Amino acid sequence: MKLYNSLTRTKEEFVPNEEGKVNIYTCGPTVYHFAHIGNLRTYIMEDALVRSLSYLGYEVNRVMNITDVGHLTGDSDDGEDKMLKGAKREKKSVMEIAQFYTDAFFKDCKALNIMSPTQIQPATGCIPEFIHMVEKLIADGYAYEAGGNVYFDISKLDKYYVFGEHNAEDLEVGVREGVEGDDNKRNPADFALWFTKSKFDDQELKWDSPWGVGYPGWHIECSAISLKYNGEYLDIHCGGIDNAFPHHTNEIAQSEAYLGHKWCNFWFHVLHLNTTSGKMSKSKGEFLILDTLAKKGYDPLAYRYFCLLSHYRKPLVFSYEGLDNAATAYRKLRTRTAALKEEGEIDAEAMTKAKAAFAEAIGNDINTSLAVTAVYDVLKLTVSEATKRALIADFDRVLALDLLTPLAKEEPNEEEGDPEILAQIALRAAAKKAKNYAEADRIRNELAARGITLIDTPKGTTYQKN
Repeated sequence: MKLYNSLTRTKEEFVPNEEGKVNIYTCGPTVYHFAHIGNLRTYIMEDALVRSLSYLGYEVNRVMNITDVGHLTGDSDDGEDKMLKGAKREKKSVMEIAQFYTDAFFKDCKALNIMSPTQIQPATGCIPEFIHMVEKLIADGYAYEAGGNVYFDISKLDKYYVFGEHNAEDLEVGVREGVEGDDNKRNPADFALWFTKSKFDDQELKWDSPWGVGYPGWHIECSAISLKYNGEYLDIHCGGIDNAFPHHTNEIAQSEAYLGHKWCNFWFHVLHLNTTSGKMSKSKGEFLILDTLAKKGYDPLAYRYFCLLSHYRKPLVFSYEGLDNAATAYRKLRTRTAALKEEGEIDAEAMTKAKAAFAEAIGNDINTSLAVTAVYDVLKLTVSEATKRALIADFDRVLALDLLTPLAKEEPNEEEGDPEILAQIALRAAAKKAKNYAEADRIRNELAARGITLIDTPKGTTYQKN
């Protein structure tokens, strides 16, 4: 397998620390609100990674945290705790909010066929581990106490901005709108490891510590939880691209300072799901949740299919037009695949060849678009239905689209359409929304070369075969 490593910004041959086993850490949700469909895109693509590794024969240990304390509304240690913000909004306790939105998150994951991690750990369950890690960082000279809080001192590192060259002046307090100064810090980019009551007196969750009654910073929890369940050497760390700085940058700083050696080999970042007006954001109050799509009649797996049509390292633009095209293609595809019967002999040679093509797709930086195309290629084979059914069952171990499960109901009198062409139309719509007109033109031209003319209308794109 080859994976793009965000840390080196190159595609590299994936080699785990221990042969045959892969330790993965994925940043879990901050459970102060529903996960929006942009958040869920990240978890879908991480799920595709985990399933691909398993498909290729690796034993995967995936650890995920649940942030139920410590994540402030500003990533630079400003604002109130997001959990407290959610509790105030709904007039409930922090733990009531945490439980409700944790349950909602895993309900969404189940609807999207996202596998449960090997280990799920709420941050509030690892306070002793956080305190121990902070104590060692202080003892080793990487952290300091100031104003009742504990901060990591980035000046102790040879290199801090590991995910790209940042201009330190551009990151200073006052340059970015909405970031308040913290006079306790030696350097503007130092980050908090532990807050005490001197920071936020109205914080609901607090614990005794060597530095006073307080609570952990957001960044320390992921490092400590990963170390507890994945050990000192992490193979792959996943998350949304917005976490690369400062969250993942800070994780690397504190983890490697604590361990004294390199911590994580590969960083797997999923790019944003955007709307036509920009990034989907909870802070702006402009976001869609999976339940909203379900109430509008969309199958959650149609949204998974929509995400799989695009590469995880490309921004994906959401529009109802694009989702409509994907939903139609998915419905037609699943109708065809679920109708396959266990008839005929298994063609071993065809099985081997098709599996190799599928493995090549997912092994090339988790190319889910090509993996979906491999399903359509199977349907075109001149082999028995039993062979096609066996291959699609095999591929669906990664795609997780329930391709062999009949739909709950069929829509009568629906205009027929080729699901492969509809899938290409959905990809073209997404490319146009992302203003990637070269890709949109490529898809149109490729279809035209096959005698298929696309017809753009106010209600969407249709096609005709010449």
